[in-house]
Amino acid sequence: MATPMKGQVCVVTGASRGIGRGIALQLCQAGATVYITGRHMDTLQTTAQEMVLDNKQKTFWERPASLWDDVNNVGLRGHYLCSVYGARLMVPAGRGLIVVISSVGGLQYLFNVAYGVGKAACDRLAVDCAHELRRHGVSYVSLWPGLVQTERVAEYVTKGDSSEDPQFKQLSSLFSSAETTEMSGKCIVALATDPNILSLSGKVLPSYDVARRYGLRDVDGRPVQDVLSLSSVLSNNFRLNWLASYLPGFLRVPKWIVTLYTSKF
Repeated sequence: MATPMKGQVCVVTGASRGIGRGIALQLCQAGATVYITGRHMDTLQTTAQEMVLDNKQKTFWERPASLWDDVNNVGLRGHYLCSVYGARLMVPAGRGLIVVISSVGGLQYLFNVAYGVGKAACDRLAVDCAHELRRHGVSYVSLWPGLVQTERVAEYVTKGDSSEDPQFKQLSSLFSSAETTEMSGKCIVALATDPNILSLSGKVLPSYDVARRYGLRDVDGRPVQDVLSLSSVLSNNFRLNWLASYLPGFLRVPKWIVTLYTSKF
């Protein structure tokens, strides 16, 4: 097994489940020593055990002091604090990479207000931190996975309580083709081992673009879906989603056009 990150040290927050867990597993498979943190003690221990089996080296896990379940009071605050303390370790070394997980919800309404505000703030955090850290050789990017087969989404889809909800119908139809939780990890390994990563610092990177740049496929061999294709963007608008099926997948919408479009509806 290739270990391109052997000797590298990584910290993954939210690793007890979902995308964070997938990232931790992929970093371990790439040979890195990984510290993980999360709010769910039982699932966090399971992640740590899987990482040890994958990597055959010592892995560390920690339970944070705060258990508040608030997107912006814990999530966004946590991103900022981890960025500050991470940067304090990276700046003296003159290198490093910080990745924040965001989504297209930072550009258009998705799920609820708190979700959109938190994701937009994550993107802004990446841009501004990158500006200040660039001269120190430290990179900072915002990664946008597409729809991901997380435990929470799987539970929502399989419950079937909201069969008349348009969003439920859309998630149900797309779930089987959604990204695995480890796809984001594959993207981060590729970014972390790119000698020219500083050229991407400050950018918002959809997983599709990262996969295309580095020739990646999901862990089960499937290609990554493009969340900025015109058909994907329109499918999230309940007034115009009927148009999505008529558009070819290679047509993409620049992010600045998406911003202008969503501000009018």
